[in-house]
Amino acid sequence: MTAERKKEAREKFMLGGIVVRAGLSKIDRAFLLGGLLELATIRPGTSEHRRLRDIGEEAFRAPALDGMGGGMVEAAE
Repeated sequence: MTAERKKEAREKFMLGGIVVRAGLSKIDRAFLLGGLLELATIRPGTSEHRRLRDIGEEAFRAPALDGMGGGMVEAAE
């Protein structure tokens, strides 16, 4: 496996872990994608972006509800 493919696989794994941590692994995929596309329209630096980022930062610090532990904290960079 090339270094680039390894990096891409790790990124996908990390993003999948975020979906699981948020409790969204069993929802309709179209709904999830629609939500992500809606989030993509929020410009960085806006009050809504800061509000959602704060919620995410707090969620990374809290114990996972699904038993994953705190291994996803590095993805909050």
